[in-house]
Amino acid sequence: MPSCPPELRAVVFRGSDAVRGGQLTPAHLRSTAFRALARDLYAGPDVVLDHRTRAAAVRLLLPSAVVCGRSAAVLWGVPLAGPADDVEVTLPPGSTAGRIHGVAVRRRALPPEEVVVRGVPVTDLVRTGLDLAVAAPRDDAVVLVDRFLGAVPVDQPELLAAAVADRSRGARRAEDVVRLADGLAESPTETVVRLLLHRSRLPRPVAQFRVVHGGREIARVDFAWPGHRVALEYDGRWHGGTEQFARDRARLNRLTAAGWRVVFVTAEDLRHPTALVARVAAELSRSM
Repeated sequence: MPSCPPELRAVVFRGSDAVRGGQLTPAHLRSTAFRALARDLYAGPDVVLDHRTRAAAVRLLLPSAVVCGRSAAVLWGVPLAGPADDVEVTLPPGSTAGRIHGVAVRRRALPPEEVVVRGVPVTDLVRTGLDLAVAAPRDDAVVLVDRFLGAVPVDQPELLAAAVADRSRGARRAEDVVRLADGLAESPTETVVRLLLHRSRLPRPVAQFRVVHGGREIARVDFAWPGHRVALEYDGRWHGGTEQFARDRARLNRLTAAGWRVVFVTAEDLRHPTALVARVAAELSRSM
């Protein structure tokens, strides 16, 4: 493999800067020692090109950029974008920066105070949450917001208040999505199940309900109708090796002994929502 200066092995850099500084020649940049990320942007051979690294690298090309949307969520510690996804950034209005492959740009004014995470300017937690609320079709956006709220120190009421007060483009759409989020789901599928249940004629369940029996907590279930002692669990929870299987069965036995019935939902059930709702309704009617 062609040689690489030690100081460039584990960094992302501008090729023009390296050539100007005498570290490389244009021919070196075209060799297999480096990976071209965008025009004039290169990664050394030891760089791990995850989304966080790519988001930080964009600042070399767009110094005034503020990372936003799913990319900001990644920097806040919530993995909502993968290595190959576009890096989302905001530029000031009137910015004349050209199109860059792998970078999605929006132009708008942001507060003058800068929030820096891991050395990179990003939108604050509330703005990031509102951006996620308009980043995808409604149900997909609810999934994004649920995952975000479940991982950061912002709750649904705080984000909803910001959405109601917002007057920017897309604010009403963001408000609609935030109203549907709760930040309690432990997986994207749980959000999908919750939206399905809420749109049905079933009584609204309690999410992440802690079942107490004999004065102690015996289980926490995805959704519950406590008055009926009926729980609903997405079947993805019940998996694993022999030890996990044994723990799952012991948990189910505790629920059954306490008089609870559990409706299990699979990915196949979600393809037939009417039948699933009917099955839950039948279980609820048994305890009336």
